[in-house]
Amino acid sequence: MPATPAWPPHSTPRLFVDQALAEGDEILVVGGQAHYLLNVMRLKSGDPVKLFDDRNGEYLATVVVTGKRDLSLRVEAKLRDRQVGPDLWLCQALIKKDRLDWIAEKSCELGVARFVPVLTQRCVVDKVKEERLRTQMIEAAEQCERTALPEIAPLAKLEAMLKDWPEDRTLYFCDERGGEPLVSAIGAGEAKAAILIGPEGGFTDAENAAIASLRQSIRTTLGSNILRADTAAVAATSIWMANHGYQNR
Repeated sequence: MPATPAWPPHSTPRLFVDQALAEGDEILVVGGQAHYLLNVMRLKSGDPVKLFDDRNGEYLATVVVTGKRDLSLRVEAKLRDRQVGPDLWLCQALIKKDRLDWIAEKSCELGVARFVPVLTQRCVVDKVKEERLRTQMIEAAEQCERTALPEIAPLAKLEAMLKDWPEDRTLYFCDERGGEPLVSAIGAGEAKAAILIGPEGGFTDAENAAIASLRQSIRTTLGSNILRADTAAVAATSIWMANHGYQNR
């Protein structure tokens, strides 16, 4: 006998819904998401859709009614609870927007809990659009099946961030001037940690000294090569996650 097809199929589209979901809810989808489901995926009544809300988890829904520019979904069943991953922050100095967008996307894929934009003296930009970063994270989460989105902290000046740094959180300072290899510096049992990545021009001598003077900071290196800020952010986060055995699903 032929095998029973998997349900829902692996090709089922997956969307973020910014409201708490529960079985039996009816959701009206409009705008860009409706265009995607109707005109790209060509869904019709009865077709499945996966939804996640960054609150309760992931749900299976089915299309109830389709219109020209919107469609209604009925939430049928809960598939998974919201993920609880390692408590890692990525503190990233501002860089050019396209590169910062890419870091935001990859931080979501890798399972970062909190994304902290940081303003330093050598930053080439001094503003950040949180909604733009959130859009990148949502698109990444939809594709890589994360059920949780990173929290985006308000933009903070480096001096203020260090002044208010939590007593119980280790700060791994990725310093191009050298330090302990990150792979050996990471504590296997630590509950709370953060990674700090500088801007394109690096930290000034004064900033470098201020970071190093923080009791919770550990000066680390990612190797002998000088890495771009976006490369360093992904490399450091990957090393930390691999060391803690984080699974994305």
